[in-house]
Amino acid sequence: MEAAKARALIKTGLLLLALAFGIPEIAARMAMLGVSPQLLFYAGLYSILFACLWSAAFIRQPLLRWGWAAILALAALVVASFQTATGDAMSYDAFITMIHSVGFAGDATAQYGEAIAWAAASSLLLFIAVGLKPEPQLRAPGPVIALAPFAGLAMLSGLLFIRGGEGARGLPDAWVGTSYAALYTVEAASMPSLSRQPVRLTPRRPAGQGDVVLIVDESIAGRYLDINDAAGVRSGLASPPPGVAVSNFGIAASITNCSYGSNLTLRHGGTREAYQQVNAVMPSIFDYAKHAGFETVYIDAQRTGGAYQNGMDDAERRKIDHFIQFDDTPVMDRDMAAADALIARLNDKRRDFILINKMGAHFPVADKYPSNAQIYRPALPRDESVAVTETRLPKNLYSSAESWRLYRNAYRNTVAWTVGGFFDRLFASAQLDGTLIIYTSDHGQNLHERGDHGITTHCSSSPASEEGAVPLVVIDGSRDWAATARRNFDASSHYRIFPTLLNAMGYDPKSVRQLYGDALDSSRPDPVTFNARFNARLGRKPQWIEVRRASLARPPVGDYMTGKAERAPGGSTTNMAGKDLPTDRSR
Repeated sequence: MEAAKARALIKTGLLLLALAFGIPEIAARMAMLGVSPQLLFYAGLYSILFACLWSAAFIRQPLLRWGWAAILALAALVVASFQTATGDAMSYDAFITMIHSVGFAGDATAQYGEAIAWAAASSLLLFIAVGLKPEPQLRAPGPVIALAPFAGLAMLSGLLFIRGGEGARGLPDAWVGTSYAALYTVEAASMPSLSRQPVRLTPRRPAGQGDVVLIVDESIAGRYLDINDAAGVRSGLASPPPGVAVSNFGIAASITNCSYGSNLTLRHGGTREAYQQVNAVMPSIFDYAKHAGFETVYIDAQRTGGAYQNGMDDAERRKIDHFIQFDDTPVMDRDMAAADALIARLNDKRRDFILINKMGAHFPVADKYPSNAQIYRPALPRDESVAVTETRLPKNLYSSAESWRLYRNAYRNTVAWTVGGFFDRLFASAQLDGTLIIYTSDHGQNLHERGDHGITTHCSSSPASEEGAVPLVVIDGSRDWAATARRNFDASSHYRIFPTLLNAMGYDPKSVRQLYGDALDSSRPDPVTFNARFNARLGRKPQWIEVRRASLARPPVGDYMTGKAERAPGGSTTNMAGKDLPTDRSR
């Protein structure tokens, strides 16, 4: 009997040790509640959930017990990894975003490896604690012990449903993750199947205009480009060659602070008032382009092997005539390969609509530029992206200044290469007469210039305004946008891009405005806000964060010393990307 008690104590001790990893979140929740009745309710809820967790560890049936062990450990890993990386509680919105971004799990591991390893340690303890066989003498009544975990899951899921997915901070990560998964599963099963509508607008402009291009960069902070700040890096846009008209709209607001929502909405025209409905049922930008007589081209510098991202599906793919990825091109050269593919389309004398998802400054950033293009020093160590966490834990939680300085310098080098090099290459060889190009980024970056905690740069539950601050530029060889850009400088958003593209394709501006709102040339004010709760579900409303230059952190000049690279980013010297042919997965 003593041995049985010892085994029970070991299992209980392992459970407590696993839960101890969540003490920072527990302390934060208690501090937020203070001495109040809510604190007592929280303590009671936590105790009940611990009892349900303990019950799962003493289930008699091995298959059911180990099943719970695997589910709870995986859920804890997801939640704890996010919270360790961001320094913030995981919301239901953030959970859904992670589900949509699962294709980039490898990149996330490279960037946040130590945070994930820390979370994995607690998850492994939980897995062992629940799964280990309990002594027969201490097994509780079978039905009661087996039903307790289900009761805990149902109780917390119901509570979170009532509260719109909020209120999970400081509760056991294992139950938070499983409850979020249960809510998401129920939501997905109960959502009606919506059919996408056909194009009902009629283009009026006669054939013959040039190409229409949307370039969506990745993770480019608006203020880190020279066109928006004297301390910004060279973008290739500040001093374009003669005959190239670049109109800078300054710093704009993205749709949201995460890639999925911004890219999905840029392709489907969702409005602030009805983005979920519009994104779900209205035609994509490729539908509109084909209806207007354009050949459609999608250039994806991020994914390979024909993989989709950002909500694209087979139905949308069928509207794309040329689906181009770069399977055999090194990651650091993908944007140069994308520039070459764009140049070929611009010079082919056909009417094309082209959408590019650039590689940009997608994390991890240490190896996104060649060694001989390292302008800003000191920077993160190179050739270690698979294994290196770019801002390390736990040091970063207490003394982040030096690690973030290295990160920002690596980020600057990446931006100089993937943005400056891209536009240098484009302007040197592309025929831009009559072409409209809109350039922006999917979201901005919080590069922790203020020394705040956490190691995340975007997709935060409580984001800084930098996460939604993006560049916005129009390059047009047939129309003068300069006056419009001056009038709307620092006063536009992603929401005005879709109507602008439709107008350029020949659709009636008045009809477009009725469906999708104002275009970039509108004189009406834009709120200049991004949505920090894009996956507003269960009765929750979007959370709008304002983007104003005065509130954005400037790129710290004291981060670096500059050094002359052996070749300018994207200059006239031969680049490896020019030797790799893209994969055109046309229909």
